Parts: sequence; C-alpha cells; structure tokens
Amino acid sequence: MTPEDQEDTQPLLRPPDSAPRGRRVFLAVFAAALGPLSFGFALGYSSPAIPSLRRAAPPAPRLDNNAASWFGAIVTLGAAAGGVLGGWLVDRAGRKLSLLLCTVPFVTGFAVITAAQEMWMLLGGRLLTGLACGIASLVAPVYISEIAYPEVRGLLGSCVQLMVVTGILLAYLAGWVLEWRWLAVLGCAPPTFMLLLMCCMPETPRFLLTQHKRQEAMAAAQFLWGSEQVWEEPPVGVEHQGFHLAQLRHPGIYKPFIIGISLMVFQQLSGINAVMFYAESIFEEAKFKDSSLASVIVGTIQVLFTAVAAIIMDRAGRRLLLASSGVVMVFSASAFGAYFRLTQGGPSNSSHVDLLAPVSMEPTNASVELAWLAVGSMCLFTAGGAQALRRFLARLRLLHRQCPIHFVLHP
Repeated sequence: MTPEDQEDTQPLLRPPDSAPRGRRVFLAVFAAALGPLSFGFALGYSSPAIPSLRRAAPPAPRLDNNAASWFGAIVTLGAAAGGVLGGWLVDRAGRKLSLLLCTVPFVTGFAVITAAQEMWMLLGGRLLTGLACGIASLVAPVYISEIAYPEVRGLLGSCVQLMVVTGILLAYLAGWVLEWRWLAVLGCAPPTFMLLLMCCMPETPRFLLTQHKRQEAMAAAQFLWGSEQVWEEPPVGVEHQGFHLAQLRHPGIYKPFIIGISLMVFQQLSGINAVMFYAESIFEEAKFKDSSLASVIVGTIQVLFTAVAAIIMDRAGRRLLLASSGVVMVFSASAFGAYFRLTQGGPSNSSHVDLLAPVSMEPTNASVELAWLAVGSMCLFTAGGAQALRRFLARLRLLHRQCPIHFVLHP
C-alpha cells in the first residue's frame, strides 16, 4: 500500500506507533476468515457433488441436467438475499454478532443437504448456505479491516479473497475422495470452528465507540492490540450516515460508482462463477478420464494466482492487472471453446487421457495433446478471474466507508 493510500484510509481507531502490537489480532482475523473459507467451500461444493449425486443409488435424490443446473446456481439467490440482510445486520447487531449469526445457515444448510432424500431438500440446503455466504462476504472484510492496525491491514485484508479460493480448493480436494453426503458433513466444520472461536473474540473497538461503549472499546483494544490508548469518540450518528441518491450528483461519487457497477456486471457475465460451480461437470463434458484431478489443478492455480495478485497489487496497479486479466480470460475462454470444437465428434477423445501420464516421444492421438490445452485454458481463465477486480472494488468500498468518518473525500 502506498503512502498516499495509507493517508486516504486512516482508520477511526489506531494504536499509537509506540504501542505494542498484540498477537491476538491475528487470531481474531483467523476466526473471522473462517467465514470466507466456508463461503468458498459452499461455492465449490456443487462441482464434485453434482457428479456424485448423479452416481448415487436410491433413496438418494438423482439429478437430471435441469436439477443439476439449479443445484449449482441457487446458491447465488441466497447470497443476494444474504448481502441485503448482512448490510442491515452489520450496523445494528454489530460485526461480531453478524458473523456468529451467519454460522447458523451455514451449518443448517449443510445439515439439510446431508439428510436430503428429496430434491427440494438439496435446493433448500444450498439456498441456506447461499444466504450465509452473502452475510459472511460482507461482514468478514468489515470486521477484519476494523481490528487490523495499519501496518498489516493490507496483508490481512488480502486474506479474505485468499480464504475464499482456498475454500473452493478444499471442496475440490475433499470431493476427490468423499461422496456428496460426507462432503456436506465436512462443510459443517469451518463454520462450527468459526462459531467457537468468534465467541472468544471481542467486537471491534470502532463499532463499540459508535455505540458509545467506551469501556468495552478500551477492553477490546487491550485484547487485540495490547494497548488501552484513549481515542476521540466519533460524532453522534456517524455510523448510520448511509448513501443517498443525491450524492450521485458529485463526480467523486458517481464516477467510481458507475465504474464499480460496470466492472461487477462484466465480471459476473464472464462466467467465472459457472466455472467454479460446475468445474467437474465441465471437464466431464470435455471427456476427461479424471475430471476431479482437472478441477483440483484449476483450484490450485486459482489459489496461487490469488496470492500473487495480493502481493503485486500495490506495485503493479489495479488498472494494469484488470486489463491483463481481461485479456487472459478472453484468450483462455477462446482456447477452451476451440478445444471442444476440435475434439467434437472424433472417434477417440480425451476420455482416455491420463493427465499424470509421462510424456512419450511416440506419436499420440491429437486429442491427447489437446487435453492439456483444455486444462491450461481453464487454469488461465480462473487465474485471471477478477482477482484485481475484487481488490479494486474493495478499495472503492473502503473509500466510501471512510467518507462519513472524515466528511472529506480525498482525491
């Protein structure tokens, strides 16, 4: 983070430079980050679960193509509702209680899926986990940003997206060896640990001060930072100064607003979520011998490139990474489409391809050589899949959150 960015994102609360830095803040961040991990697991769950459900014997519900499509996508409907609910909870119930509450639909949703005997139970469970995803994706970054001191705020803020893609990879890895019921049981573990850990963590000092709970704020600061430094209390009502349509008349508001909304729309239309929901099914349609392995490779590449993006973001700049990721996604999606075109209707295809087979100097079928084109293109697609966009939007959101506090929108 550049010095200019640090100046723009001065927190409401900050320990003095001479104050000791408590290590418990990292434990609190880990506890909150289990929410994004659960979010990622819920997103990635459908990829291995759909093929497993299609193989399942009665009385387990069987999925046709239409049901499988709904099973993967319905989580987004729950997430949309969860985002609205999370925005209401975070300012009224507080950051900590909102995180605790989101564990309930997580665990309940996966429990319903585990016990499912009918299709409606599968869809209901996915809808509940989607609701929890919407809440966690909004509240966890707020909690982490408010408890982290400036020297590590950028690093700890980056762990949110990293934990999401790690959760997706965890679902892919576990789905390689577990059937759909046991995979749902495993999905209950991260939110359960989050519930236990968050019970021992404090509310953010910033939120406590906005509620005029000065003693509780000092106790929370002592727990997190090892300091009881006294801060100036924020003005009355600052926490509830929301966004008003009249603010769109100001270029400093409507320009980033339009840019952010446009980027989100294009990112959703890129199809990155569909790849995450149906990765294994996509590779099965591509006639891979081991679609689970191909999905794990894609998930691993996504985690690695998310970590790299977090490291180089402030040095390379958002604009460059956004442009380059867009080019990479166009190229990789085109290459994957070309793979389907080239292998369509052939007498033999990559269903006999072992991705771990050693390279041979003997002539091979063309579709065998093209197998790595498919995997490579999907790896590039997810690697460029808007990691820069998420950090860019996070910066816009942080800037908006700072405006009511300082009453000045810095250039």
